[in-house]
This record gives sequence, structure tokens and C-alpha cells, in this order.
Amino acid sequence: MDDIEIAVEVYNMKNGTKILIGVLVAIVVIALLIFSWVASTYNRLVTVDESVKQKWGNVQSAYQRRADLIPNLVETVKGYRDYEASTLTAITQLRSEAGQAKIQVDSATTPEQLEAASGSMNGVLSRLLVIVENYPDLKASENFLSLQDELAGTENRIKVERDNYNVAVKDFNIVARRFPSNIIAGMFGFGKKTAFAAAAGAENVPTVSFT
Repeated sequence: MDDIEIAVEVYNMKNGTKILIGVLVAIVVIALLIFSWVASTYNRLVTVDESVKQKWGNVQSAYQRRADLIPNLVETVKGYRDYEASTLTAITQLRSEAGQAKIQVDSATTPEQLEAASGSMNGVLSRLLVIVENYPDLKASENFLSLQDELAGTENRIKVERDNYNVAVKDFNIVARRFPSNIIAGMFGFGKKTAFAAAAGAENVPTVSFT
């Protein structure tokens, strides 16, 4: 092998090495870019997921506050002594139902469960209102009026927290379902979240009136 052939072979080896190094560098760069994208997308999913959890906690707190107030209202009504026997029996039943509904509220883990428990609580409140209508002195009592104001404020708070939760769920679902972030969501188990369904009249805060 003469000097020219040796030189050509050395040149080819150097070129081959450069090409190999270039390919390896390109693979490393692509791998880093993919890793960076996966990490960024995962962190975004974690952020919006934690936001949903925080907003859900606020919703639970508002519903639990309401679930505490209604039994207190029942107790206030029960403490009023001028009742017929049948009315007292009805109030005692309402107190039991309010306690059961509160347990349901405290243990609810989905909007559907929370709404179902709230429906039970609404039934207690509606029947309590019917009883209270027959006792003007009770409606005018300071304790009862104070609880009425607290309950009205809580109804407003529930509306606000539900809206905040639904916004957080919408933001999460957009990230989790939009391509290509839906690939990462599927890989790491970020499933679709369920928002509160908008019922007829849901845009209005419930009116709590004892007058």
C-alpha cells in the first residue's frame, strides 16, 4: 500500500469518525429535546392537576360549612318549645336526616356525590322552612336570623367555588386531551376530570328566605 492509499484510508477513517460523532451528537440532542418536552408537559399536567385538587378542597369546605349550618338550624328550631307533638316528631326526623346528609357531604369524592348529598340537605332545609313558617317568633329570634345570614353567605360561596373548580377542570382537560400532551397524560395516568353539571337556574345563587 503506497502513501497515497494510506492517506486516503486515514482521511476516510477520520471522516467516518466525524460522521459517527455527528450522528451521536444529533441523537443526544434529540433525546434531550424529547426529555425536556416530556418533563415540561408532565410538570404542566401536575400543575393543573394540583389546581383542580385545590379548587375541589375549597368546594368541599363550602359544602361542609353549609352541611354544618343546616343541622344547627334544625337544632335552633327544635329548641323552640311551643310545638305540637307531631311537629316535634317531624323536627326530630329532620335532625336525623340532616346528620346523615352531612356524613354524605363529608365523604363525597366527586361532584356527582357532592350534589346528591347536597340534594338530601336541600330536602331537609325545604321541610324545615315549612315548619318555621308557622312560628313567627322563631323566625324573628336573633340566633335564627344569624344562622340565616350565614347560610345565605355560604350559598354564595358555594356558587363561587363551584365556578372556580369548573374553570380548573376545563384547564386540566384541555391540557390532558390536546395532542401531543395527551400522550404524556395517558402514559402517566392523568385521566379526564368531571366538572359540576350546570342545572337549570344554576347561574343564580339559591335564595335562603325565612320570611
